[in-house]
Amino acid sequence: MNASVVLFTADLRLHDHPPLRAALDGSREIVPLFVRDPAVDRAGFAVPNRLAFLADCLRDLDAGLRERGGRLVVRSGGLVEEVCKVAAEADAEAVHVAADVSGHAQRREERLRRALEADGRRLQVHDAVTAAVPAGAVTPAASDHYAVFTPYFRQWSRQPLRDAVAAPRTVRVPDGVGSEPLPGRDRLSGVSRGLAAGGETEGRRRLAAWLRACIASYEERHDDLAGDATSRLSPHLHFGTLSPVELVHRARRAGGPGAEAFVRQLAWRDFHRQVLAARPAAATADYRTKHDRWRTEQTAAEDIEAWRTGRTGYPVVDAAMRQLLHEGWMHNRGRLLTASFLAKTLYVDWRVGARHFLELLVDGDVANNQLNWQWVAGTGTDTRPNRVLNPLAQAKRYDPDGAYVRRWVPELERLAGSAVHEPWKAPAPDRATLGYPEPIIDLADGLDRFRRARERG
Repeated sequence: MNASVVLFTADLRLHDHPPLRAALDGSREIVPLFVRDPAVDRAGFAVPNRLAFLADCLRDLDAGLRERGGRLVVRSGGLVEEVCKVAAEADAEAVHVAADVSGHAQRREERLRRALEADGRRLQVHDAVTAAVPAGAVTPAASDHYAVFTPYFRQWSRQPLRDAVAAPRTVRVPDGVGSEPLPGRDRLSGVSRGLAAGGETEGRRRLAAWLRACIASYEERHDDLAGDATSRLSPHLHFGTLSPVELVHRARRAGGPGAEAFVRQLAWRDFHRQVLAARPAAATADYRTKHDRWRTEQTAAEDIEAWRTGRTGYPVVDAAMRQLLHEGWMHNRGRLLTASFLAKTLYVDWRVGARHFLELLVDGDVANNQLNWQWVAGTGTDTRPNRVLNPLAQAKRYDPDGAYVRRWVPELERLAGSAVHEPWKAPAPDRATLGYPEPIIDLADGLDRFRRARERG
């Protein structure tokens, strides 16, 4: 075969890239292609933080290809149309792409297959590129997907993983295939000031440092809000600058309870992907509805705005929301407790919170974001209605000396130790000078409202 196209989507790397390896093994020349699809903009997913991280990733990918004699081709337009144009320009016989799970991705793949076949070309879709275990690889006897994590994890753990593929040494790109300029984050507005850098080079540096210094203590420290001991690799998994297959292999080689706990988190990621692949509607609809009569942006506008801006009067909630605003990222424990506060304490529709997270999170992934929100709201695969994360209990357990709160809520830095979690208990003269709001709701009242509404529903 003379030429092939490798369509990069959520797999912006050179290491452990099966579509790239297959194309190089079967063709003398390849076109590494990324398409900036306006459908992503229309769907609301092209937000500043992810566009900035994406720009870093594309520039790093192009640099890596140029070191190997190649280059990245960037086009803008409808993905199916642009891929077909590039395939025709390169006289390519095949297009290689990684499998994806969203409803949009599945429909796009089918349209692309039909269009290529009409031109006498073929589409080759590769599994286990953006997941360690592909969606649909393990299923229970009576369903097309697992709805409970524990039995899924047992089967997931038994699956043989493919070997990681080395990065190519040489890439040859045919002449005559033009490219648009690479995007840059410097042209974007609205980017969080503390947004981390993207790209495979940065991802591999961060991974090596974390494996060397932190994975051994991950099991006991991953919920420590102030300790910040999570891997922070989720943006790199979302954009595919790191391979989940390689991460599982390397964690297992490290061994120990910390590595096992980390692998379990990677399995959760695959679990959500197989749920969404089987039930694409879960991106916007209750997986298991409880017929909740949620408050909405129209009926709870002031409470929602206080939550979004980190002004609820509950310091640990506000600290996590301010971290999101500043970094475009939030500690996982913070995600759970802020989601619980919105859905269970304020009884606001989980879709309001999920949408806000997707507007800011650099790792904003439809499967993980939406299904974690549904887990908290009690409408997902695990619908326990009494699961409520009390922000005071969470704060005292996961930020016992208040260091996380004081980092992100500087108004309260004068309050020592755990007193920072209950500023309303400070003496009245001190409280008046803090410049921090009173709680917008009594926790007991919020829980009672949620339970009453559920009973009425």
